[in-house]
Amino acid sequence: MGERFAQRREAEVPASPEDVWAAIASGPGTDSWFMGKSEVRQGAQGTVRTVIGEYAPELDITAWEPPRRFGYRSAEAPDGRFIAYEFLVEGRDGGSTVLRAVTSGFLPGDDWADEYEAMTLGGEMYFRTLVEYLGYFAGRFAVPVTAFGPPGTAWEQDRALLCQALGVPAGAAGGEPVRLAADEIGHVDGVLYFANANTLAVRTDDAFYRFLRGFGKPVLASHQLFADGADAENAARAWGAWLAHVLSPTP
Repeated sequence: MGERFAQRREAEVPASPEDVWAAIASGPGTDSWFMGKSEVRQGAQGTVRTVIGEYAPELDITAWEPPRRFGYRSAEAPDGRFIAYEFLVEGRDGGSTVLRAVTSGFLPGDDWADEYEAMTLGGEMYFRTLVEYLGYFAGRFAVPVTAFGPPGTAWEQDRALLCQALGVPAGAAGGEPVRLAADEIGHVDGVLYFANANTLAVRTDDAFYRFLRGFGKPVLASHQLFADGADAENAARAWGAWLAHVLSPTP
């Protein structure tokens, strides 16, 4: 058993088609809004490789038409699993651009619906981050940071604790101010630009801080740091320590 799927998203962004292309079709651009660390071997015969911890899939580029159309796709696994991404870029008068994104594929197994829900909720947050990036940071590139919370915790409790630490209500939907200070990470002063059942996403003047429900894994922190001299290794350690402190409170 399994299910084919296709998710379509669209937004008009205040950026040129060239800026959008740099964001979706280059390693530094993708690093500035997506998860993990990406490497793009550009061209019609190229590949997109993304490293998230020990997970490092490599997908083949299927469409390369700068700056209008970009696509890449995984190989099909023996159980039929695959995933494909396609971006369509259309410039508009006045300097804005319409960006359309399609994520499609096949999810095998009896639990495909749970995986699909997690993929949908995470995908919503990442597309919104791409829109935020093109609105606030276009032309700048970030250092990606990945950190994990402690294992063996329940997401519902973790999300409530994260909301408390960020100073936003549990039912926050976006737009709420975020202010926190902690020994591990210093000061964070920003806005919750997106939230759904599985994600919380914060934008500051020089960073994105995102927290996601791991599918069968601990909480994932997926951040981008735009400040000069940002150190991914030190930041990952600091945010890992912060997550351990916030998600394992002392009674």
